[in-house]
Amino acid sequence: MQKLIRFLQPLVEFNTRHPFWVLIISIGLAVLGGIYALQLKIDTDIANLLPDSHPNVQALEHLQEIAGGETEMKVGIKSPSFEANLEFANALMDSSLQLHNSRLNINYFNRAELKRETDVLKDNALYLATIPELQQIEDFLQQEIDKAREEANPFFIDFTDDFEDEEETDEGSEEIDDFRESYDSLIPSEYPVNVDSTLVLLSLYPAGSQNDIRYLEDMFEEYQDLIDSMNPASYHPEMEVQFGGRLKRHLNEFESIMNDVYNSFSLGISSVILLVMLYFGIKKYFNYRRGVDSDQQYGIFQHIIRLPVPILIIGLPLLISLAWTFGIVYLVLGVLNTMTSVLFVILFGLGIDYGIHYYARYIEIRSTGESIEKSIISSYQKTGTAILVSAVTTASALFILLVADFRGFSEFGFIAGLGIILALFCMLYVLPSLIVIFDRWNWILLIKRSEEVSTEPAIRRFPFSKLIVGTGVLVSVVVLLFVGNLRFEYDFGELEPEFEEYEEFRDFIQGADSNTRRNPAYIVADNTEDVFKVLDKVREKMNTNPNTLIDDAEALQERFPPTEERANEKLEHISRIRQLLQNDFIVGQESENLDILRRGSQTTEPLEDNRIPEYLKNRFMTKDGEIGRFVIVYPKSGLSDGLRSIAFKEEIGNITLDDGKVYHSASTSIVAATMLDLMRKESPYMVTATFIVVFILIFISFRSFRWTLIALIPLLIGLLWLFGILLVFGLKFNFYNLVVLPAILGIGCDNGVHLAHRFRDEGKKNMWEVLSSTGQHITIGSLTTMMGFAGLLFTNHPGLQSIGVMAVVGIGMTLLAALILLPSIVQVLEDKQMIHD
Repeated sequence: MQKLIRFLQPLVEFNTRHPFWVLIISIGLAVLGGIYALQLKIDTDIANLLPDSHPNVQALEHLQEIAGGETEMKVGIKSPSFEANLEFANALMDSSLQLHNSRLNINYFNRAELKRETDVLKDNALYLATIPELQQIEDFLQQEIDKAREEANPFFIDFTDDFEDEEETDEGSEEIDDFRESYDSLIPSEYPVNVDSTLVLLSLYPAGSQNDIRYLEDMFEEYQDLIDSMNPASYHPEMEVQFGGRLKRHLNEFESIMNDVYNSFSLGISSVILLVMLYFGIKKYFNYRRGVDSDQQYGIFQHIIRLPVPILIIGLPLLISLAWTFGIVYLVLGVLNTMTSVLFVILFGLGIDYGIHYYARYIEIRSTGESIEKSIISSYQKTGTAILVSAVTTASALFILLVADFRGFSEFGFIAGLGIILALFCMLYVLPSLIVIFDRWNWILLIKRSEEVSTEPAIRRFPFSKLIVGTGVLVSVVVLLFVGNLRFEYDFGELEPEFEEYEEFRDFIQGADSNTRRNPAYIVADNTEDVFKVLDKVREKMNTNPNTLIDDAEALQERFPPTEERANEKLEHISRIRQLLQNDFIVGQESENLDILRRGSQTTEPLEDNRIPEYLKNRFMTKDGEIGRFVIVYPKSGLSDGLRSIAFKEEIGNITLDDGKVYHSASTSIVAATMLDLMRKESPYMVTATFIVVFILIFISFRSFRWTLIALIPLLIGLLWLFGILLVFGLKFNFYNLVVLPAILGIGCDNGVHLAHRFRDEGKKNMWEVLSSTGQHITIGSLTTMMGFAGLLFTNHPGLQSIGVMAVVGIGMTLLAALILLPSIVQVLEDKQMIHD
């Protein structure tokens, strides 16, 4: 590392001779990078956190390609009058379909759903039934006939009537239960209304992409204007109209993340700027007051007006590096994801560390009376190696994440690692030019320290070193004993922000939105025969697994047979059912079930596709308007629990037919489960590999196993103390904050590297001199990094908040270990004459 520092020293010397040229070139490149960086967008789709080559991702993309990923917008219309609600809904539907987007030159909505034509289905209800359901209906009717025949026998006595009347009634209806359940779901009410018909639900399907944020913003704004212009109160004084759904939640989530990014950016950066101004303002003023009295020509007011100077000296190179970083990110990745969207403020806190170390050392050396040029070179020589080691170590630890398939890891590692390398370059080879300019213009105000001022520390030994070491080791051992109790948060709901507007709308339309089947998985078959083979395999899994999470599976081809052979098979069953219904023993019976069967058994020829109601075909339709070969698999309950989501993915993620053909399921829930499972498997390897890289790089720098271990003490002990804090407060790991662990490994080693380098290079018994100088620098550096992450603590997104908590606590614990435990261990080793031999 020292050879590399010496090799690049001429670049620093060029800074001192031509500072303006360095700034002009750097700022010019920063402007170019900034132009690209401003074009970055945030992608909130979790499916894009998996590699494109993953089969479930490809299946989802294939589904979206042929069927589209449209999400409807729902409009709830409520008043005491059903007629008024329906009148307004029809008027609103017509106006909605005419609403035009001038920017894209398209109508906002391409279709709507309100009235559901159910008569044709009621007249042909048995044609919708599956073959197993038809067989069950035949068994049910035969049981009803047998029962009626027995009851008609004058010599029949039912001895169990008093004891098993209820049980027998239930048993007699079991055979038709599956059909009735399917009937009720396939043939709903004519209009989507609640129980008392005071609420009507209108569904609208947008023509534009839900990823076009401006399109969504314009759509919702103009739609509200449309509703206002129609004056719902003119239809009924108590009429209330609301619209929303998951489409609006998608927009709210994007806006929330953008607000979180801006708020965390402003909070984090402003606090970092304030801290740096105060630290260097006080540090320079005290150094100035230690100078010769005759040289002290400026009062405190002159120092106060120069407080922003350190921000310019350190901040400008940092902003240059950030512009370069995100310009390259745009060219390489094109977008940011949810995890990487906050990296700007995080890199601001990370990158400023290197400038703090360099500039603080410059102030100390310049105060000894050295010239500007010599102070620049001397600061570079004394801090360059430690800065280079810590930056390369941190960047390498983050670059390890590039090998992860989980793009939340790999893209975070790429951007953060690149940002640190470019920040290092700017701090070592752009910042000196600013120091030269400001010092020559007399805006730093540094004078030679008076020889009468003693620099000898009042205390040479670190107090209570043995007690601190013993206590630190004891706490670490206790944490190790309980570290197995650390837990992972599998509930996705705990990691998503809550949107009050979305929840209020769900409550508003409750009762009319009768679809209780959530998070279905889709399997797209290559041909019609495979549709039935996939159905058989899914049902085989469902029936053979006692712990199955599959609730049901359906395909439109099963309800409406696509071939003449299958249609005739179904018509034969229906014909037999008609004959059973004409049996003398039940032909005159009055029963809701029998009435449904009588009306629905009149089908004598196959139904044409054009007779299938639109509301039933919609979920099976392709973009081209054809009936798709989709098998839809419904889970038994919600999949917000990650463990249940993984179990559902394991059960139906891949379907292998008897001929060896494999189909992959497609759904955002399957992709989320795959992402969670992948991240859970990769995390231990990422953390282990990161630690190995950190160890190797530090060992190369020190070329001593003993000093390498000393430098790693803050990192190792700090991590253990972090785990202890998590255990005490019941905090959990999750798929957001896990990405921070490799970063903490890289960041946490910085403090140990800087202190160990000073302890080793400046000789024996230099404890307090090192702590008063480098100790200050690492404290301010760690605090600025923590403040960069601390901005996330005030976001609305629980996942981003957890990143902030993990980083602030983790970096804080490594700093505490560096300032308290590391000096104590070095003191004990010095007492035993085990270092500085």
